[in-house]
Amino acid sequence: MTMTLSEAVLAPPRTWQAAAPARIAGVGTAVPATSYTQRELLDLLHVTSPKVRSLFLNSAIERRHLVLPPAGADGERRPEAQGELLAKHKRNALDMGGRAVRACLDDAGFRLEDVAYLCCVTTTGFLSPGLSAYLIDALGLDPSCGRADIVGMGCNAGLNGLGAVTSWAVAHPGRLAVMVCTEACSAAYVMDATMRTAVVNSLFGDGAAAVALVADPPEGGRENGQGDEGGSAAGPRVLSTASLLITDAIAAMRYDWDDDQGRFSFYIDPDVPYVVGAHAEQVVDRLLTPAGLRREDVSHWLVHSGGKKVIDAVRVNLGLTRHDVRHTRSVLRDYGNLSSGSFLFSYERLLREGVVRAGDYGVMMTMGPGSTIETALIQW
Repeated sequence: MTMTLSEAVLAPPRTWQAAAPARIAGVGTAVPATSYTQRELLDLLHVTSPKVRSLFLNSAIERRHLVLPPAGADGERRPEAQGELLAKHKRNALDMGGRAVRACLDDAGFRLEDVAYLCCVTTTGFLSPGLSAYLIDALGLDPSCGRADIVGMGCNAGLNGLGAVTSWAVAHPGRLAVMVCTEACSAAYVMDATMRTAVVNSLFGDGAAAVALVADPPEGGRENGQGDEGGSAAGPRVLSTASLLITDAIAAMRYDWDDDQGRFSFYIDPDVPYVVGAHAEQVVDRLLTPAGLRREDVSHWLVHSGGKKVIDAVRVNLGLTRHDVRHTRSVLRDYGNLSSGSFLFSYERLLREGVVRAGDYGVMMTMGPGSTIETALIQW
């Protein structure tokens, strides 16, 4: 039976109720060693424009981890060619991604040899074979490990990847799946005098985040030798996901080729916060209603640190408190916008806070190019 367009749009979110849901068993993050305050960046890059300086200093960002362009003999930071940026992406995405995966497995109590499926998410560079192949080789994972690469979906892509990895874990109970979001945003910059460039350069930071997922085998059994000694599945269950593509704003956030610069360049429309905010209720209610939940039933909100205005727009439209988005704000303050992995930095901070109780519901929410809003419902 074929669904009509309206039926497809209004279809309930995807759920994994037929089998044991996958649980998030561990999380790990990594950033480059070098970090800078916003003021330090302005001084290092010799930015004198009052408008650009105001943009940096009023961003609600205090510090970002970045790999800056190399300094010449005169101390000036020279622009890198597109080929150099791609090489920087490969080098730093592999380094951060590998460290995040190791930290995630340590947190979950698994070993590298336990990984049966790897999904790599990135938008800040392109590789073929994909980043997953290079990471399997670099970490010494089993060459028969299943893999997938999600490339070019932007800041929302972490939840797109989580949906795919959750489906794999549910279909392979007892086996370990890992997703890593690794974004070398300093390999995706342009240096010029435009406000378009200034907005992007004031916002993004480098970072990687990984999560391990596993679904319990039937009746607590084991598969492929994995059981209690192979790691713990303690953690929230991923119950369902829901997404919304805002087609009227499909070009409002994009990463495309800039002929004048001879490289790729990111663009964010000034109206993006209001577009995302205006549609937040629709997708969140689609996520919660089939589960018989209301927004006030959600104890924990893990929202993408997209920027001060984006966070405020989502908070106001969903009726959230400042406390609800405290980790979203603190990640933005300490790291900037980390693209696809931002929400997992917030998730890690929530766990470290020690306030989660059994039975609590949480909503993960990311926003990005498309314009797109992705959500996931989790329960401890």
